[in-house]
Amino acid sequence: MKQITLGLLAASVLLGAAGPVDIYSAKDLQVMEAKLAETHPSFKSQALKNYGNHYSMLAYREATGSSELHEHEADILVFEEGEGTIITGGKMVDAHTEKPGEIRGKSISGGERHPFGPGCVIHVPAGVPHQVVLEKGKKVAYFVVKVTGQ
Repeated sequence: MKQITLGLLAASVLLGAAGPVDIYSAKDLQVMEAKLAETHPSFKSQALKNYGNHYSMLAYREATGSSELHEHEADILVFEEGEGTIITGGKMVDAHTEKPGEIRGKSISGGERHPFGPGCVIHVPAGVPHQVVLEKGKKVAYFVVKVTGQ
């Protein structure tokens, strides 16, 4: 709970959020994560709320994701559960445009590997390739703030 609160506080300070306050307790997030895990075991995300210049999501995965690059959105990832590695930078392998501004690929060549675990907060600027990598049989749940208009 302390890590989530610190992560949300950091995100709102960075984003200069104004308006109503939204609070997601650790228990709230655990319940949402469990529902996500039931609907799709390897990866699922749920949009929470749009605030104009940023929006929030909850993500759950039980497998390594594709590499991705957001041309106009920065990601702030707050890891709730599980551990793994995020690869950043480098060159995307077999990159293709998924939709305007969103590029996906198989993997990343030449990037930097960064381990993460519960409570870690990672900021990925717009235009930086990144990929969440999990060991077989592991799972991870994380809160995401997408900062738009970058």
